Amino acid sequence: MTNTYKRVSAALLSVLLLCTLALSAGAASKLRVGVKFWKTGSDKESMANSGIDTSREASLTRQSNGTYTLTLPIQQVSKMGVTGYLTGLTIGVQLGTTGDLSVTDEYGDDAVERYNKGFEAVQALVQGKIDAVVIDELPAEEFVKSVDGLKILQSAYSQEDYAICFKKDNTDLCDKVNEAIKELKDEGTFDQIANSYIGDSAGENYYESPEDVDRSNGTLIMATNAEFPPYEYYESEEITGLDVDFAQAICDKLGMELEVEDMAFDSIIPAVNSGKADMGVAGMTVTPDREKEVLFSDSYYSSKQVIIVKEDFEE
Repeated sequence: MTNTYKRVSAALLSVLLLCTLALSAGAASKLRVGVKFWKTGSDKESMANSGIDTSREASLTRQSNGTYTLTLPIQQVSKMGVTGYLTGLTIGVQLGTTGDLSVTDEYGDDAVERYNKGFEAVQALVQGKIDAVVIDELPAEEFVKSVDGLKILQSAYSQEDYAICFKKDNTDLCDKVNEAIKELKDEGTFDQIANSYIGDSAGENYYESPEDVDRSNGTLIMATNAEFPPYEYYESEEITGLDVDFAQAICDKLGMELEVEDMAFDSIIPAVNSGKADMGVAGMTVTPDREKEVLFSDSYYSSKQVIIVKEDFEE
């Protein structure tokens, strides 16, 4: 059950409770109740200025026609309370990413500036060409570390799960990768890989393939977008990162060689479906639209979209 449903369920329980109280207080034996919701968050002040009741307490008001209106505060959770921050702003995103899709859906195409690389969006923010950047949390942290004068808003934009994508009919490979994912998680190898790129242990204890791996089962071609640290990025001329090490560990389990192909993010799914690549591993979020195009593995990591702004941005 999502947080939204939990809040709505709680609201309906409040309806029953207040109706019971109204009946016990002598209200009409047959109640017709209209339910009114308002969103908490950054739009509260503007709503109050418009004459909308922003009381945090649920209330049951008897109308002149004998009906009752129940007013309930339901928190805006689909964008976790930050929707109001971006209204009227120009928002930078990386082309084809979840940030691109969700921000476009929320604010419309005119509010969005698209860039082939996340860092290009960050540079545009620094130059004052845009007002904010919506991007995955870990790359956002890397960008803010490397560029002065930026910060990440405390409230996340959305939550998401990462998975590996395959051509729809490639169920055999997907099943084998899922088995490998489970083994790597159960034995702690995935945690080792993640911790070598994230947190206090970053930069230590990188994954190394066992020396005795039999790679007679062929080559697995991984499509990625190496502009997404710490998941995939260039170090000198080599593509490395959490996803790359994880894919290597999967290949070690499957007895295969790993070949990594770098491309634009929005080219990954077409490459998988055309057979140019066997799988897409690029911090790719599972969405209903993408599930229509490709087959996804089990989720291997959970993250969130966050908002980068200049340090003087007022929350």
